[in-house]
Amino acid sequence: MTEWQKSTWRNKPRVQMPDYTDAAALNAVEAQLTQYPPLVFAGEARRLKHELAAASRGEAFLLQGGDCAESFDQFSANGIRDTFKVMLQMAMILTFGAKVPVVKVGRMAGQFAKPRSAPTETVDGVELPSYRGDIINDLAFTPEARIPDPNKMLQAYTQAAATLNLLRAFSTGGYADVHQVHSWTLGFTESEKAARFRDMANRISDTLDFMKAAGVDSDGTSALKTVSFYTSHESLLLEYEEALTRMDSTSGKWLAGSGHMIWIGDRTRQPDGAHVEFARGVMNPIGLKCGPTTTAEDLKVLMPKLNPENEAGKLTLIARFGAGTVAEHLPPLIKAVQEEGANVVWSCDPMHGNTIKSSTGYKTRPFDSVLREVQEFFGIHAAEGTIPGGVHFEMTGQDVTECTGGVHAVTDEDLSARYHTACDPRLNASQSLELAFLVAEELTKRREAHAQQATA
Repeated sequence: MTEWQKSTWRNKPRVQMPDYTDAAALNAVEAQLTQYPPLVFAGEARRLKHELAAASRGEAFLLQGGDCAESFDQFSANGIRDTFKVMLQMAMILTFGAKVPVVKVGRMAGQFAKPRSAPTETVDGVELPSYRGDIINDLAFTPEARIPDPNKMLQAYTQAAATLNLLRAFSTGGYADVHQVHSWTLGFTESEKAARFRDMANRISDTLDFMKAAGVDSDGTSALKTVSFYTSHESLLLEYEEALTRMDSTSGKWLAGSGHMIWIGDRTRQPDGAHVEFARGVMNPIGLKCGPTTTAEDLKVLMPKLNPENEAGKLTLIARFGAGTVAEHLPPLIKAVQEEGANVVWSCDPMHGNTIKSSTGYKTRPFDSVLREVQEFFGIHAAEGTIPGGVHFEMTGQDVTECTGGVHAVTDEDLSARYHTACDPRLNASQSLELAFLVAEELTKRREAHAQQATA
């Protein structure tokens, strides 16, 4: 294998990336980004890898969530705050169910580029290049808007830096206080439609009351007031990724400075392709989306490329098959991991395999299908004796109507009311919390089953 440099991806076949027409403008933007500070730091990436290693052993649980694609137009402090808030609530619920720490990773501060199923789209007989995310081109359906503009990388960097600044302030400035987070969740369970979750919410309240009575309170315990929160995105636009890649002076390894964790999508996981080539050389934790076309042989080739030292916490396999098909696709991949003795975190993305077109023409994801895939994922791991290490959701803290179902029963007819996504439909705040309660129930079942086996 050739020696890795941050630019060696340029010698490999590239897919799902734009062809910039102005080479001079592209070079100028890359040169400028190369001078900018990295958005994240090597010590943070190492800490995340350590926490993900615990998830691979069942000693922690990964919650990864956020926007399908961040947009420039919808960027706001309130939007960041609301998604962060819901993720904290979800994490508290999952912590109670799993009885282990929850590793919180946002699809934030970098999730600007999107792979597309076709290079062009046609509207009313007019064919134009596909929209590929705000870091590349614009959503407006005009020839000018769809031309890739390298200067958009600079705007993406600025927005990512501002997002990270706010997330770091929220994480350590008291906003993440455990009692405040739980009070928000109690508000959700006050609804009669969410009554089934009140028992778990009340048990969390009892636990917090006991801790306070025992002298463990957020007034004097920073661990109850602060959280570690990491960022992640699909490493799709490699010119941007390369420009923000830095040498870690402590270890001499290369860091993808664009986010704590980067992942490779199901469309860009070619073993000899540019995206795998870039990801194999950085020290960050790496995610690999595994869809219905991923074979055991694919994994056996990709795992040593992406995690050559077989480090625990380095590689997360994000399964995305679709409800009703997990039993067909997941067991052969689990077997391949076992045969290779590979260290991986298994995570479930129940969003991407369950996208349908509604009767009203909107792209949506039924809540019941999302839940069913999560349940199938847990069921397969229970049958195989392996560890379901995490979940990966496209969600938002906003009150959108993009996914159908949930306790507030969003219908096909409701979708048009608040359908704001630039790409794929997201769970809203209520649906996200409901899903967290249901996943916590699965984690509780798994924990109780293990306890019974241990005493049998």
